Amino acid sequence: MSVLLVLTNLPDRGAAEALARTLVERRVAACVNVLSPCRSTYRWEGKLQVDEEHPVLIKTTRERYPALEAAVREVHPYDLPELIALPVESGLPAYLDWVRAETAA
Repeated sequence: MSVLLVLTNLPDRGAAEALARTLVERRVAACVNVLSPCRSTYRWEGKLQVDEEHPVLIKTTRERYPALEAAVREVHPYDLPELIALPVESGLPAYLDWVRAETAA
């Protein structure tokens, strides 16, 4: 099972923490880091937006990604949430084993 690092942003800390709890409770993520707020600049529906968002780093496996995506779509407050999955090329073997164990279906 390959490990993924998944990125998303949420509009406030409460929403970010609620998503983190949901993903870990459902075992679709081994660990979720809620980071400090950042400023995001983007175009949405033809208008330039500048918003404060909370980045979230999610550790999961490729096999659990479909269930994680479904959970994010269910819980995330945005109509079109950012959801980007990056493969983990290397890491501490014991940590990667832990991610696999914590997300085993």
